[in-house]
Amino acid sequence: MGQALYRKYRSKSLGEIIGQEHITTTLANALQQGRVSHAYLLTGPRGTGKTSIARILAHEINGLAYDDEAHLDIIEIDAASNRRIDEIRDLRDKVNTAPSAAKYKVYIIDEVHMLTKEAFNALLKTLEEPPAHVIFILATTEAHKLPETIISRTQRYSLRPVPSEQVVAHLKSIASQEKITIDDEALQLIAEHGEGSFRDSISLLDQAGSSSDTVTRSDIERILGLAPGAYIDNLQCRLFLWAYRSVATRHH
Repeated sequence: MGQALYRKYRSKSLGEIIGQEHITTTLANALQQGRVSHAYLLTGPRGTGKTSIARILAHEINGLAYDDEAHLDIIEIDAASNRRIDEIRDLRDKVNTAPSAAKYKVYIIDEVHMLTKEAFNALLKTLEEPPAHVIFILATTEAHKLPETIISRTQRYSLRPVPSEQVVAHLKSIASQEKITIDDEALQLIAEHGEGSFRDSISLLDQAGSSSDTVTRSDIERILGLAPGAYIDNLQCRLFLWAYRSVATRHH
């Protein structure tokens, strides 16, 4: 069973993250200068690199090479399924334990906005007085749902949707490496549909690459269930002519 392309081409260093240079450059400089915060908050749309940056940062803070293998001192928590106060209390009990091998014990809490009010209150107490060996990296697609008390105790970084031209260039590179023949119009449509999400765009490329020897715009339209572009253009032209004739008729 082949590996999904979005996992195969996941960034392994801050320098490989595309479209978020305003964040990765700042973080890289801070790490080089030895300035490490006790809590980071990564916000932004889905598929723009929040989890990748969190994992890379957790490893680079500890001077560890980033691979897909789990590390005992880098703990990932999905707040969507661990949102109650009991889970956060359990976390609070464990943070006082020293790292087993790394310099820092890093907790990555994904979709942190899903925590309950009671869980947020419990987390806040830990963020206010964290042990020196613990670092938190929080990530969310819905920062407006976070209490201001939580946000104020973190170093916040806001990710942006990746520009279409950067998505197209990256997809073209992946397609070349995977020997997927795809035309520019198809790549452009994939990027537009992805709306700045690398993960969604790469997943669609993966699907398209398995559907045809030579992928065209019409193949992507078929996969997405969209009307052909020529049909849309024809319909828009007809609507314009109808509107023009209606106005002309009223003036005569």
